[in-house]
Amino acid sequence: MTLQEYFAGDHFASDAGMEITMLEKGHAIVEMTVDDRHLNGANFCQGGVFFTLADLAFACATNSHGIPTVTVSANITILRAATKGMRLRAEAHEIFDHKALPFAEVRVTDGDGALLAVLTASGYRKQNAPPLV
Repeated sequence: MTLQEYFAGDHFASDAGMEITMLEKGHAIVEMTVDDRHLNGANFCQGGVFFTLADLAFACATNSHGIPTVTVSANITILRAATKGMRLRAEAHEIFDHKALPFAEVRVTDGDGALLAVLTASGYRKQNAPPLV
């Protein structure tokens, strides 16, 4: 199984229209277009969408080593709103590749490259779990 196949099983993210567009060791990009299902009552992209997009990018970057890794702590700061039709891009960089506790930063930008949100997260690598690939 490839990592792309593994993440294809993330039905929540795929049902939300999120696509993994780049995946390599410690680095990943996930993209989506905001549509009606992502909007809150104020007609802005709901904060949970930002979080899910960034968390998926984090998961891709930290699982890229083939060891199952889960998020244990994450903090997101949303700097600007997103609206219907906007293309969002979450780019994750693993900053600290620890054998058990990786740490990464994810920047969410719009189609023009403007910064919309930043997520920092740490994970736990399940050393005794079967490898992903």
